[in-house]
Amino acid sequence: MAVILAIDDSLTDLTMIEYILSSHQVLVARDGQEGLSMLKEHPETDLILLDLRMPVMDGFAFLDKMGPLGIEIPVIILTNSEEVDKEILGLDKGAMDFIRKPLNFQALQKRIEVQLRLKQATEQIRQHNRMLEEQVQQRTAEIRKTNEITINALVRLLEIRNVESSDHSRRTKVMMQLLCEELQKHPKDGYQLSEKDIQELVDTAPLHDIGKVGIPDNILLKPGRLEQAEIVIMREHVLKGVEALDYSTEPSDAKISFIETARELIASHHEWFDGSGYPNGLDHDKIPLSGRLMAVIDVYDALTSKRVYKEAMSHQKAIEVMSSEAERHFDPVIFQAFLKISNAIQAALNKD
Repeated sequence: MAVILAIDDSLTDLTMIEYILSSHQVLVARDGQEGLSMLKEHPETDLILLDLRMPVMDGFAFLDKMGPLGIEIPVIILTNSEEVDKEILGLDKGAMDFIRKPLNFQALQKRIEVQLRLKQATEQIRQHNRMLEEQVQQRTAEIRKTNEITINALVRLLEIRNVESSDHSRRTKVMMQLLCEELQKHPKDGYQLSEKDIQELVDTAPLHDIGKVGIPDNILLKPGRLEQAEIVIMREHVLKGVEALDYSTEPSDAKISFIETARELIASHHEWFDGSGYPNGLDHDKIPLSGRLMAVIDVYDALTSKRVYKEAMSHQKAIEVMSSEAERHFDPVIFQAFLKISNAIQAALNKD
């Protein structure tokens, strides 16, 4: 049994509708305003029969009011045979079907039956889609957790060799999150970031120096300045990091977005905005956005963290050093965004 709301100023038509639809629960209203009130009281309504010509609020006004309320209930309009133009207007305003007066018993029942079946089928599809969305969200959460565990395991390889502190992963993720969110507030061409983009950048940021696991200890842990030959070897960590995340696919296979983001970020985070960086001497927007973001984060983290070859620098001193080379090293849009939130970054990194 369906709940059907009949809105008509004709008592005769309402009585006839109640009789024809005696197998359903029929609610009645004498004008559009009363019909809206009835809908609020009975949100479970399955179908609306709507006369167009009524006092107080006619059928067209009812349809106009119903739309913004987000009420998705099929409407069958009731018209007279000479009101073809009004039928079309009613359909344009959201009605699903029409039936002409005087009402035909079988025609009315058949139209109602069709609309109720469509409504039921639509609800089944929506319910199925909701279940699929929940499954996708659950699977996505599982994949992200797996990625996080993998990343933490890889970063631990650096920590064990005393290359990074145990807080390195958190620091880079915090900075990447805040910097991406700041860019997202005022998106410019070439700097747009979706929520998925940000999630992947935040999750992969700790991997930027993973290639250092392939650098010999006598160079990686050297407490003093590196010789030129040693610098050449140290710079190989970029290629080693990219190779570490290499994977084989068939030509027809889709790329793995998460891994591609990580490889891109690793490959480009030592490029300088003026083209004097490595390994490929890229400049300006030829450097992927991920690399331009990571360049700022990596330098700040390196300056403010204690390493085997140096003590940690203060926040203010690090900002001064970075500003002195910003024109050559950093994307100006990203660096200005970083400066704008640098105090927030400092506060977030200092939290327990």
